Amino acid sequence: MMNQTLDYTLPEFEEILQKTSKIVLEQYSHIDSQKGFCNYSQKEVESWFDEPLPLSGMDSLQLLQQAKEKVIATATGNLGLNMYAYVMAGGNQISSVADLLTSVINQNATKWHLAPAMTEIEKRVVKWAAEMIGYTPEAGGAMVSGGSAATLAGLTVARNIFFKKLEINKNGLFGQKPFTVYCSKETHNSTDKSIALLGIGTKHIRKIDTNADFTINLKALEAQIIEDKKQDFTPFCIVGNAGTVNTGAIDDLLSLSQIAKKYDMWFHVDGAYGGLVSSLPTIKNYYVGMENADSIALDFHKWLYQPFEIGCVLVRNWALLRETYFKQADYLDTQLEQKTDRLEFNEHYFQLSRNAKAFKVWMSVKAYGFAKIQEMMQKDIDLADYLAQRIKESSDFELQSAAHLSIVCFRYIGNCTTEKEIVEINQKLIPALEADGSVFITGTKLNNTFVLRACIINHRKQTTDIDYLLETIRNVARKI
Repeated sequence: MMNQTLDYTLPEFEEILQKTSKIVLEQYSHIDSQKGFCNYSQKEVESWFDEPLPLSGMDSLQLLQQAKEKVIATATGNLGLNMYAYVMAGGNQISSVADLLTSVINQNATKWHLAPAMTEIEKRVVKWAAEMIGYTPEAGGAMVSGGSAATLAGLTVARNIFFKKLEINKNGLFGQKPFTVYCSKETHNSTDKSIALLGIGTKHIRKIDTNADFTINLKALEAQIIEDKKQDFTPFCIVGNAGTVNTGAIDDLLSLSQIAKKYDMWFHVDGAYGGLVSSLPTIKNYYVGMENADSIALDFHKWLYQPFEIGCVLVRNWALLRETYFKQADYLDTQLEQKTDRLEFNEHYFQLSRNAKAFKVWMSVKAYGFAKIQEMMQKDIDLADYLAQRIKESSDFELQSAAHLSIVCFRYIGNCTTEKEIVEINQKLIPALEADGSVFITGTKLNNTFVLRACIINHRKQTTDIDYLLETIRNVARKI
């Protein structure tokens, strides 16, 4: 029988890699002119891939060309200088290389002996993450897909550890009186999703009003906790924001940690957007109290400029993770293995099959050094300040919010004379800008007012890119 394999010959594979490298380099050669959005209709994009299941293969170089034309060339401009929507970073080159190497060796970072180096690297990245944000050096953690998964993981540990005496893992929530969870009205919806998935129920989330700066109102929070205790609920967890996605507001984390301690509650910090920026000397004081958290959600594909996906959950020690997630299984048994200090990630997190996400973080920090990455964080924040200042100085824009991080909310005013006209033109601007494609920006609501929201997380941006954003909005607005 002939040797059968999916592998190409080494010369063929070398040609594929050379073609791939050329595509990658072309992306970087055009980075200054990459559009924010490519305005193809859904039907057109669907048509590119509308074909029956291929039973026979095609030439690999032709396939790469097809991928270049229909996938790479039409991609939303995360890599380039004109992305301001959501919370999107531009990635970095060494992490792209790391992702390729990770795929080549194809390690399952679940048991130590399946991925020895990758397991130790993930442990090290957990320790580095704790060091970056000033958390306990005893912290345990795991790499997850992103901030939402990190929040779910942290709140899972919270539920199981906080209610350990009830043996929630074994008995479930049946017959228990309701637990209540507290967060501000600006908190990310991953908290709502997590509470639903954990069986606690979203009707038991208390969304607390915010102050004028969009941080949680502490008096309203404590009054709600007291009222819930009177109503025989069990106040369970406070979720603090280390940078909201709407405005970048940072809650008073020290006061929240003190309130949580006072009422014997779990304190979770959503640091997916802003947590890592706490390492910057310029704004470190706004994060005092985060070190008291019982669990923290981080997102490395934001301020560490990583390619998707890579988030991180931290808890105060490894034992909390194992107590939450460990489940004996014969096919994972370690009795026959030599007794060492091996850490088995399948015993400390929900997933069994998991790729080695931490490798690209390790490569990035080693390649650039954390001090250089911090410089890029600070530059992004300075660019947001620059944008806010340009808006203040203009006659045709109106600043709505500017926080300590890199989100600026504003409105285009132009020649509008009434509030109704201002609302209408800003709502029309979003689809008009998407159709234009030069920049990609989205809107949100602040105090029920529709605003444009620019988020700046890209180590490649400069002040000229901010100027281009405002001029593009002006040009598109004039055509409406």
